[in-house]
Amino acid sequence: MHQSPADAKLEAIRWDRPRLSILDQLLLPHASEYVDIATSADGHRAIVSMQTRGAPAIAIVAALSLAAEISRRDFGSAQQAHDFIVDRLDYLATSRPTAVNLFDAVAKLKAVAASALASQSPAATGASVALAYVDAAEQMLAADVRDNRAIGSHGARYIAARALAQGAGAFKLLTHCNTGALATAGHGTALGIIRSLHQGAHMPAAAAASAAGEAVLDHVYFGETRPYNQGARLTAYELLCEGIPSTLVCDSAVSALLRSDPSIVGVVVGADRVAANGDTANKIGTYQLAIAARFHGREFIVAAPSTSVDLGLASGEGIVIEERDPAEITRAEGFVREALEDGRMVRQTLCVAPEGTRAWNPSFDVTPAELISAIVTEKGVFVKTPGATTYDLAKCLGENN
Repeated sequence: MHQSPADAKLEAIRWDRPRLSILDQLLLPHASEYVDIATSADGHRAIVSMQTRGAPAIAIVAALSLAAEISRRDFGSAQQAHDFIVDRLDYLATSRPTAVNLFDAVAKLKAVAASALASQSPAATGASVALAYVDAAEQMLAADVRDNRAIGSHGARYIAARALAQGAGAFKLLTHCNTGALATAGHGTALGIIRSLHQGAHMPAAAAASAAGEAVLDHVYFGETRPYNQGARLTAYELLCEGIPSTLVCDSAVSALLRSDPSIVGVVVGADRVAANGDTANKIGTYQLAIAARFHGREFIVAAPSTSVDLGLASGEGIVIEERDPAEITRAEGFVREALEDGRMVRQTLCVAPEGTRAWNPSFDVTPAELISAIVTEKGVFVKTPGATTYDLAKCLGENN
């Protein structure tokens, strides 16, 4: 169904036990269609194809795809249910390698299945183990929305305070990729901070505060995020839905933008994995944004749930970077408005490089902690100790539990 962003509802994941459906993000921003996910195989396929994407959303869709599947199955025994769940979770973990949220969810859900098997033994049944899993998956869905709203609140206060300290009244931000409701169970991480800033600016109390000299978000710039264009397709869509004043810029224009507009107080991005020292893997192009922000003296802020923090990795050198099909660079796909089939826009492929052109297509890059001003999680805002170039996230998260 084609609809304008102003009429759309930002709901990437719909769960009504036992039915799961996801918004097909390959069709956005031109059409809003939901796809039923009935099995873990359906979930795996949706994640690999990027019908659903964003580290938190990947984990939730993986968890709920298996919940949908086992809700429709009968198991002969508790052990059979446990073994099936573990096997399917291992399979789902192969869908994408970089987002640690997926592996965190897999480990937690395996523990739930094991606990349900052991704690109820010998009374445990296939149905009781399956039910324990489904309940836990649903709790992950609710927790993600709650955590995202906390990230938005913490980040909004931090950025507004930093802008005010710099003498900025109405300020601007720059973001990259898509980190909003479409990339999570709801609200978003980096874009959730932007959403919280915008919502606060439109409250009567905030308007009075602005008149009294406090800082208020005025405008958002966002990069196109080549080659998959999550910024141009998805962030643009969300910002239009929310009515947030915004401007799209080419990825190659961001340094010039930071130089020309001093009212941009900082860059706020998400993360698919954060090492214990604060090194951060995020969508390709993030690293160069951090370099540009440092050169131009702007804040560079990473927003992510604590489930994105991998304390088992000492630094970003251990992060596995996914490499995708080179054709995503040498070709471009989109919809032609004039070409309709049964009222639907037709998807077409455009060759943008000569046949035979070799291309390197890493999906992520790693930003060193040295370049990161602050890391925002649902547990609070973390900054480096004076003189340090890295973070001690084990200590930071431990102190805020």
